[in-house]
Amino acid sequence: MATLPDFDVSARSIKKSCFPQNKVLRMSTTRATYAARILQVQLFIQQHLNENLPLDRLAAVADYSPYHFHRIFRGQLGESTDDYVRRLRMERAARWLRYREKSVLEIALDSGYGSHEAFTRVFQRTFGVAPTEYQTLELPPPALKEQIMSVVTHAPADVQIKPLPSRRIACLRVVGRYCPETLGPAFGRIGQWAASAGIFNQDTLCIGVYHDDPEVTAPEKQRADVGVTVSDSFRPTGEIQVQTLTSGLHAVLTHKGPYDKLGDSYRWLYAVWLPNSGREPADAPPYEVYLNDAGQTPPEELLTEICIPLVA
Repeated sequence: MATLPDFDVSARSIKKSCFPQNKVLRMSTTRATYAARILQVQLFIQQHLNENLPLDRLAAVADYSPYHFHRIFRGQLGESTDDYVRRLRMERAARWLRYREKSVLEIALDSGYGSHEAFTRVFQRTFGVAPTEYQTLELPPPALKEQIMSVVTHAPADVQIKPLPSRRIACLRVVGRYCPETLGPAFGRIGQWAASAGIFNQDTLCIGVYHDDPEVTAPEKQRADVGVTVSDSFRPTGEIQVQTLTSGLHAVLTHKGPYDKLGDSYRWLYAVWLPNSGREPADAPPYEVYLNDAGQTPPEELLTEICIPLVA
């Protein structure tokens, strides 16, 4: 049965006496509908980032008219669809420059730009340095690498390279800094929902998917999906959406210890292990599988699998 991270989530009550009961319900339902449709669009963009994504195509995914959709999208996320897609492509390009054996021109073309020059202008405006300079920067700096090595006990042999099956998850989207304070309430909500829906069984896994690199994406825009595995027959409902983590070769490291130390293991994987492994990360987000019950396990005994998709 799935075990959910225990982030000490406390219930928050709302004084409904301030509002008529039917109005509170109607407002809540409307907000949930907007959020669910915009999340469908976000997931669609993730899956089709290499394609042309005009406003009318994205509006059709949300089942809104283009006239209203761009206002709703901006209202929900604080960015236009063009700015959102451009930012995701630039952040992906930054990861490619760091971890993939590709030239700047190849990355420019794969990011939808017709020339090295056009890509360079946008990249420099986004990150403050030219892509060729970014590609040669040593990140993290040597001093930080030494610090990472001083706080982790991992060795290359601790990383298993193995095929993993596809995993279909029902999930909630969280936007904000990757930390217990941001993620905890969502894990609590998905756990309550899964329990009430009878989702849990002996094969259910609790999973957190982390789409952004904290070294690249601003904290307030970091995207995570927290969820539980479900069968092929499950269909999205309300704010609970579905995505499939693809099968394939993964680097898997088991982190032992508190969740707030997971960042150290990620930094070791990407700064130390990956550059020396001869491997490249695939165009899919890393995810975590939580192996024991945080409510019954001391923090120092918690086990979390970090799974990084690799190019075969």
